[in-house]
Amino acid sequence: MRNTLIVVVVLVIVVALLASCGVDGAPQRPVEKPLQQRVGVTVSGDATVGVVADL
Repeated sequence: MRNTLIVVVVLVIVVALLASCGVDGAPQRPVEKPLQQRVGVTVSGDATVGVVADL
């Protein structure tokens, strides 16, 4: 029972390390948007007036 637990823990650690190793390549800096696209206000969301009921 104890050996099975150790094997499972080791496999979980190995999978976690492989998942985080950067398979898609080296990290890259994000591309900065031009100044004109960065300035401004963006509003998004939902608005509800009245009574709302989910049946």
